[in-house]
Amino acid sequence: MAKKSKKGGKSDSSIVVNKKARHDYHLDESFEAGLSLSGWEVKSLRQGKVQLVDSYVLLKDGEAWLIGAQITPLNTASTHVIADPLRDRKLLLNKRELAKLFAETQQKGYTCVAVKLYWKQHLIKCQIALARGKKEFDKRAASKEREWNIEKQRVMHRG
Repeated sequence: MAKKSKKGGKSDSSIVVNKKARHDYHLDESFEAGLSLSGWEVKSLRQGKVQLVDSYVLLKDGEAWLIGAQITPLNTASTHVIADPLRDRKLLLNKRELAKLFAETQQKGYTCVAVKLYWKQHLIKCQIALARGKKEFDKRAASKEREWNIEKQRVMHRG
């Protein structure tokens, strides 16, 4: 008997989410990019040994690169492979998406950041976004609004 697919129930297939990106930037437009990985990196991602906190996307020579993402190698990784946890990883985007990213970052002063890594079927995808930096007062206003929404929910729940 074949397994039933979970199309009705939406399961979260996120590997890691960069919460600092939402805190530090206004995220405008997001893109889905493939990721060029080696075998030991995929095994580490299955175990969840990855950090995106200080990562960003560098656009050069018509290509996009994920810089600063740390994938910690497993202890059981093969001995003949030299595992570099901070190596630059190539992002796989089509030409139209790359052209749009280049135009936005060079003309309008956007930054390109990695927002999350997730599974899409058997492939690992990286969600990247065009972002504008937040000022300190923007961060304070966002936290005030978040706290107000929590308080509002408490009042509605009680009354």
